[in-house]
Amino acid sequence: MAQVNGGYLLARSLVDAGVSDVFALHGGHLDAFLQGCVACDIRLLDTRHEAAAGHAADGYARTTGRLGVVAVTAGPGFTNVYPALANAFVDGIPTLFILGAAPLREVETNPLQGGIDQIAMAAPVSKWAHRITQADRIPDLIELAIRKATTGRPGPVTIEVPIDICHSFVEEKSVSRPSGHAVTARAAPSAADLSAALELLGRAERPAVIVGGGALFADCQDGLRAFAERTGIPVFASRKGAGALPTGHAMDAGAVGNLGILHRATGQGPDAVLLLGQRLGLYTGGQSDSLLPYDCKLIQVDIEAAEIGRLRHIEVALVADCGAAIDALAGAAGEHDWPDWTSWRGQAVAAAGAYAASFGDPDPEAPAIHPFHAAGAVAAALPEDALIALDGGEASGWMDGHLRPQRPGQVLGHGYFGCLGIGPGMAIGLQRAHPDRRVVQVTGDGSIGFHIQEFDTMVRHDLPIVTVVFNNAGWGMCMHGQDLIYGRNARVITELVDSDYHQVCQAFGGVGYRVDRLDQVTEVVREALAQRRPACVNLMVDPEVVSPVTLGFIGKTDKDREEILVPYYQNLTASEG
Repeated sequence: MAQVNGGYLLARSLVDAGVSDVFALHGGHLDAFLQGCVACDIRLLDTRHEAAAGHAADGYARTTGRLGVVAVTAGPGFTNVYPALANAFVDGIPTLFILGAAPLREVETNPLQGGIDQIAMAAPVSKWAHRITQADRIPDLIELAIRKATTGRPGPVTIEVPIDICHSFVEEKSVSRPSGHAVTARAAPSAADLSAALELLGRAERPAVIVGGGALFADCQDGLRAFAERTGIPVFASRKGAGALPTGHAMDAGAVGNLGILHRATGQGPDAVLLLGQRLGLYTGGQSDSLLPYDCKLIQVDIEAAEIGRLRHIEVALVADCGAAIDALAGAAGEHDWPDWTSWRGQAVAAAGAYAASFGDPDPEAPAIHPFHAAGAVAAALPEDALIALDGGEASGWMDGHLRPQRPGQVLGHGYFGCLGIGPGMAIGLQRAHPDRRVVQVTGDGSIGFHIQEFDTMVRHDLPIVTVVFNNAGWGMCMHGQDLIYGRNARVITELVDSDYHQVCQAFGGVGYRVDRLDQVTEVVREALAQRRPACVNLMVDPEVVSPVTLGFIGKTDKDREEILVPYYQNLTASEG
């Protein structure tokens, strides 16, 4: 009777589930699995840091809608990948984190890279975390893990495979035989909830749709377009939801933050909002009414019932898959007569243009490049179908206003976890998933320092990613935040120096450019793209310009109340302080 080892079973189980790519960094604990990947024709892409491998799996999942898989070794390999695991958990990304581990039979012997309970540590930031203790159970446990990662609200799962399980042999006849890979869940809303949602929207004077991360994997583009066109309701989107309605569509009102601009310009916000997979939190104004007025009626669609009603009362709740819900809403919308919201929609769509207009034209006499105009010049060089990974506090914010995604997963960036250093890994995941498309990473000079060694990964694996570094010689959001709160002379550990990041890319075998004039930016980025090699554009931007994103995050105190400013969060009252 034929025998197979646990590592081969693990690789074969992934192939049976449709996995073709695994991101990794070598460690001897998983050698049997890595050899199994070669035997099973799984493509391996090794990075220089485990966190970058985890972010690559995350980016791969976001742009393809398929499971992202990362494999790292025990102990420090696991602790290195932990930020990527937590990031995927907070953002709800379907990923499988495979961990090596010391032998089960050597527990409590002070073994190499042991001594910590990896599953206990992973459990709080995993949808499911499990240690495999029998090689013959690998296939059905991997199938279970994948079902948990990809159904309901998606998220990461963690599977630990100790080295003795990975290397041990079992007879084929004893191996478990899973059969549930094709299981899918697309929960639909009830007819009563649909009717209530449509009735509420039909009574509104200023309705809006906000598309969030729940739309990323829900295949809802056609339904959303049909619903918007049939009702005439403007559509706003978070970064994760951007592209669900193509940029430039007549109903596209741009980013969620434009609701604040709209309110300031017109004195009015929406009076009814359909939250399509959009969680309530920081990016919808938190507990304030800066984006969603307190008297606004909310309809919330989310696959996760626990998300319904976080922070605000919900008039109509649809616990359903976003794709199924918007398809049903679009179908029913065709049977209704809708008010004429032309004026309101025009105001909503125009709000996006007001943001750009606030910066005016570039000043040819300015001593340094304004980052808003730098971002515009970068965007002007990009192909329409380019894939973008954004990283950094202010750098990513400057780019947001210039990008025009046409589908979900085209622009990736930070979510609620706010994890810096995601850019190189996510760009690698994007490029591996779409080898024929151009991938550009835009990052800050602070963030590039987390994983600058991944230029080597890009060169070794022939990934022609172009990295643009917004270099303002500092942790922009941090130093500007300190300036706003404490004054310009009170900066503490927030300043960097003007460094030649492009030369690091060159040292690894890529191409590098330094740019300090606005009129050179577009041309240089185009040249970098034409090289078809990993490239870095070190873009010098004005360190004195403060991003509106920073101003919004830092916040301000209410003149009518005694408050203590708490940057990024809700202020304290004087009594609380």
